[in-house]
Amino acid sequence: MIKTIVTGALEENCHLVQPEPGGRLFVIDPGADAADIIAAIRKIDFSEVAILLTHAHFDHVGAALAVQREFNAPCYLNPADRAIYESPANAYPPFYPALPAAGRAAATAEAAFPEVELIPTPGHSPGGTSFYFKSVPALFPGDTIFASSVGRTDFPGGDQRALMNSIHRKILVLPDDTPIYPGHGGATSVGREKRVNPYL
Repeated sequence: MIKTIVTGALEENCHLVQPEPGGRLFVIDPGADAADIIAAIRKIDFSEVAILLTHAHFDHVGAALAVQREFNAPCYLNPADRAIYESPANAYPPFYPALPAAGRAAATAEAAFPEVELIPTPGHSPGGTSFYFKSVPALFPGDTIFASSVGRTDFPGGDQRALMNSIHRKILVLPDDTPIYPGHGGATSVGREKRVNPYL
């Protein structure tokens, strides 16, 4: 099961992923509109909730604490993005105010979920991580790659060479029919991006 909730002023995609009915529910990038995300989760039969953050930019993490508190959920963030996550500059007021320390989820570098493979895909941010659910199948790359586009690298910690290396060596090597659910915009697939993405 995959359900996408578009959140916030920047129309970020929060994805709810449940590989097995009634099993663990993954909340990928709860960026804003916490009440909407929590309401959607409440409609699903699950054993537990886990939060996965593809990266630490403000539009992808703003609702993580509310979801974590509501469901007592562990929250994964690549430690290479910790500095971004904790920076007061990681904001876009008035839509995304800086999160005080008490307003941030207790994110951890530990993630032991057999349902999902964590693929380091730095470039858009130092700790960018894509989540690959082979059994679904589906890839959630955050802002690394989009339908017919790629992620920006002009933010602090961005690296164009690293981004292209991540896409070519970590994403485009997956089966062509693998669906891609990016952090913004519509879904695509590995094969489609190989064929039509002008940046590749």
